[in-house]
Amino acid sequence: MDYQSMQLHQLADGLRARDFSSRELTEAVFSTIERKEPVIGAYITLTRDLAMRQADRVDELLSAGLALPPLAGIPGALKDNIATSGIRTTNASRMLADFVPPYDAFVWRILKQQEMVLTGKVNMDEFAMGHSTETSAFHVTRNPYDTTRVPGGSSGGSAAAVASGEACFALGTDTGGSVRQPATLCGIVGMRPTFGLISRRGVTSFSSSLDQVGPMTRSVRDNALLLDALAFFDRKDAQSVERRSDSFVAAMEEPFGQPVIGWPQAYFESGDLLDDVKHQLEKARDFFELIGARIVPIDLEMLDACMAAYYILSSAEGYSNMNRYDGIHYGHRSDHAETLEEIYTLSRSEGLGAEVKRRILLGCFALSSDNFDAFYMKAAKVRTMVVREFEEVFRTCDAILTPVTATPAWHLGTHPEELGGNKYSNDRFTLPPSLTGMPALAVPAGLTDAGLPVGMQLIGPRFSEGTLYRLAAAYEDAHGLLPLPGEVKA
Repeated sequence: MDYQSMQLHQLADGLRARDFSSRELTEAVFSTIERKEPVIGAYITLTRDLAMRQADRVDELLSAGLALPPLAGIPGALKDNIATSGIRTTNASRMLADFVPPYDAFVWRILKQQEMVLTGKVNMDEFAMGHSTETSAFHVTRNPYDTTRVPGGSSGGSAAAVASGEACFALGTDTGGSVRQPATLCGIVGMRPTFGLISRRGVTSFSSSLDQVGPMTRSVRDNALLLDALAFFDRKDAQSVERRSDSFVAAMEEPFGQPVIGWPQAYFESGDLLDDVKHQLEKARDFFELIGARIVPIDLEMLDACMAAYYILSSAEGYSNMNRYDGIHYGHRSDHAETLEEIYTLSRSEGLGAEVKRRILLGCFALSSDNFDAFYMKAAKVRTMVVREFEEVFRTCDAILTPVTATPAWHLGTHPEELGGNKYSNDRFTLPPSLTGMPALAVPAGLTDAGLPVGMQLIGPRFSEGTLYRLAAAYEDAHGLLPLPGEVKA
């Protein structure tokens, strides 16, 4: 069954036409998992038995003539920081290696009600702190386009699962770019929606003012379909907001008009941006101009300040959120501890990885009484300046076109600086939407000469997801989806 060549709406139509059953589709996905997973390493926990029960239930409901939601019977995966009752949720950490939550995250409850089939929980950087999924306590995940390279992070397992066909779609979480960056490196579509549009209740917190669940799919229309399924107001989430669009899929079909797209020239003159990436983005700009969009140069002066502000704010919030993992309440508890102090120190030393410890230390430093005003408060003020700068730009622009990453995927065990960036500078283009709460969509722009995916990022004002999808769909319709990765070989 060639399900990988089919989009979600085509799979939904095929299920309802009885061209194939949900069980047949699910078995086909697990056949791909069995073949590719030993190399890709996208999953931490597989839920085959549950998936088959869910698929059989959908087949029974469809046979009875019931009208079901579009995602019913379609196999998808969840990032392993999304709570699933009765299924372990590890956050890719030794600290929570055996944690089985007694509750469901709001997004998983919504998807269960829509009869989604769960293939499993996918790998990630530990506690979502990382850029490559190499900080996972369990194993690395490999990029399906080149298995010697990283899939990105922290939602690298989600991106690799979709790109390799080990899931038809997946959910990730995005703090500073953790949906958009791996989506780009793996050649798929990733959306960071308006902050609060998707409930975060039941999703492990890294940075509470920045974290956002996001859909990851092969196509733009699939992404809009998945966001339609997820964007519900949650009265138990204080940061949840009401959606302003009846249907993101329908919004894509509205007249194109003459949108105004901002082109931040300084972004493309960055010394970090590789020529292959710059070339693909310039081609995308020329395409939008060709179909009637007006491209206007814009000045965004806060790009470099965004990086400093983000790492201070996110690490400070991460430090606060990590306090609960103390070896007493829940999580890993050292077998070697004899005193209360040793319970704390040994449990955290054994249970947490180097990148998590690094960010805890930075957060602790920024929140200390000696540094609070000089670092944390200054970062908060910079964030306000970034918000104001983007609000001013969006008085004259409908969207902004930027890179997602400075480089294509880099080799496992190395860092982006070997391709021209540095360990953290590959985040610089994805950080502004995270700080402002504005939506941003990562869309494949093409392949490098070496066959590695390159993506573009479309940023819009709050609640402009429909506009971003409409622009991206126009590009995708003209250029088609990226070719599927070749057959995975060890």
